[in-house]
Amino acid sequence: MPNIVLMIAAAVLVGIGIGYIIRKKIAESKISTAEAAAKRIVDEATQEANSLKREKELEAKEEAHRLRNELDKESKERRSELQRMERRLLQKEESLDRKISNVERKEEELRKKEEENRKTEENLQQLHREQLSELEKISGMTSEEAKEVLMQRVREDIDHELAVMVKDMENQAKEEGDKKAREIVTLAIQRCAADHVSESTVSVVNLPNDEMKGRIIGREGRNIRALETLTGIDLIIDDTPEAVIISGFDPIRREVARLALEKLVSDGRIHPARIEEIVEKTRKEIEAQIKDEGERSAFETKVHGLHPELITLLGKLRYRTSYGQNVLQHSIEVSHLAGIMAAELGLDITLSKRAGLLHDIGKAIDHETEGSHVQIGGDLAKKYKESPAVVNAIAAHHGDIDFNTLEAVLIQSADAISAVRPGARRETLEAYIKRLEKLENIADSFDGVEKAYAIHAGREIRIMVKPDRIDDYSSIKVARDIVQKVENELEYPGQIKVTVIRETRAVDYAK
Repeated sequence: MPNIVLMIAAAVLVGIGIGYIIRKKIAESKISTAEAAAKRIVDEATQEANSLKREKELEAKEEAHRLRNELDKESKERRSELQRMERRLLQKEESLDRKISNVERKEEELRKKEEENRKTEENLQQLHREQLSELEKISGMTSEEAKEVLMQRVREDIDHELAVMVKDMENQAKEEGDKKAREIVTLAIQRCAADHVSESTVSVVNLPNDEMKGRIIGREGRNIRALETLTGIDLIIDDTPEAVIISGFDPIRREVARLALEKLVSDGRIHPARIEEIVEKTRKEIEAQIKDEGERSAFETKVHGLHPELITLLGKLRYRTSYGQNVLQHSIEVSHLAGIMAAELGLDITLSKRAGLLHDIGKAIDHETEGSHVQIGGDLAKKYKESPAVVNAIAAHHGDIDFNTLEAVLIQSADAISAVRPGARRETLEAYIKRLEKLENIADSFDGVEKAYAIHAGREIRIMVKPDRIDDYSSIKVARDIVQKVENELEYPGQIKVTVIRETRAVDYAK
């Protein structure tokens, strides 16, 4: 048994030894194979590196060759450009040299010509002095006298040419201005159709019969005295059948008296106590009506924000007339006209309408306050915090002060348009005849005027001048002077056309 174990152990040891030997051989074989493979890889890498090295060297040489060629080409181009620039500079230098030579030559020529001109001028001056001396001997005048005569002729020629030029420019400006003005004014008038009421300073109350006159007078005149005392007006009871005339300076008082008397006549109870009651009631009705009229006018013209006192004063204008034209209706029309013209001219429409409505506000109290209605109206507008532009338009619409805005000019124009519209105002025959006579007398007062005729109801005056004393261009000055004198001395609504006529006739007879 022990021998078997020994044998097995020996076999195991022999197997282990043989296995070690076999593994060693295998390992050595693998190491030699790996060394061979490594050597082969190294050899291949070395060959590949050498190949890459040669390729890169070739590429580097090619790149260097290319860069060298490009550098050579660029250098050649720069040298060529420098050569061209050198040639141009040389050419410019040669050109400058030639120009300098030409300039020097021309300077020399100019110097010679200046010398010749100087000599020629001296000769001319000498000839001029000789001729001037000869002319003085021939004409018998000194040079200063001849110069004065020549200057006088030049002045006359210039004055003539200026008159011609002024006439042409005036005609052109007048044609253009008249055309534009006609368009604007016509448009404004067409678009505005305010009503006008012609009123007088007296009112007539119709009676049912003549017996009513006695009742109005009352016992010992107490009724008529009470009515006149309470209303502040005069009652005229004459032979006019079935009518009583109410006369008074204040239109509001006159209206109160008219309405009160109509109510008394209708009621039939006429005695001092009843008269006092009816007059007081009528006065309150008129006050309410005045306020309503003022509010209506402001609403109609779209003028907002007016002071209540100004609205009341506007309502009072309903009972105020000027040349038979109702002042409130006139103010409303002026407001509309001014607004339309302001819209056409691109001005402030609101300001124009406001100033147009208030332009105659002073007439509401001009019989109570000292001063013209223009001044009173401006003070009222300033008192009730109206803008300076509105105050100026009111105060300047009759030309009493200068205009500060274009809207103020429109108010004056709209006022004139409303006033001169046919039928808008009435004028007494006596005042009309006096105005025509004054107009003709103004024209006759000028030297050279032969005859003057006022036509078209005083809207135009035609003046015949003496042709031997006034020429065509002097007639322009005569017309302008007459216009200025008419504006300064005559009061008239609208405008007056002045036409100067100069006529020359040549008459002969065939025998």
